[in-house]
Amino acid sequence: MNRYCFLLQVRPDRLEEYAAAHERVWPDMLRALAATGWRNYSLFLRDDGLLVGYVESPDLAAAQAAMAATEVNARWQAEMAGFFVGLDGRGPDEGFLLLREVFNLDDQLSRLPAPTTPSEH
Repeated sequence: MNRYCFLLQVRPDRLEEYAAAHERVWPDMLRALAATGWRNYSLFLRDDGLLVGYVESPDLAAAQAAMAATEVNARWQAEMAGFFVGLDGRGPDEGFLLLREVFNLDDQLSRLPAPTTPSEH
């Protein structure tokens, strides 16, 4: 499973409204995300509107394409578009700034040989 982290910018004057919308995501949207390969999906919102997203998927591009083919995604993206800045005419789901993963604890631990002494560093 691949891990993806992305950034978007929420309008600072709409932070509470954006957060409230995510407390009650439509059931058909939740089901569509799960059916199209979005796993362990979380959004984190900073007070200045920086939105950090994290998702696991075998293939994010394929998961995004599968979501784009759903009717519910078109409705959801239309509802969410007004919350964001800097999308240059793209939908929020197309405006992700993907970050490169440079460290993962579980990956590195899995590559370690078994410790030979309790004090090994």
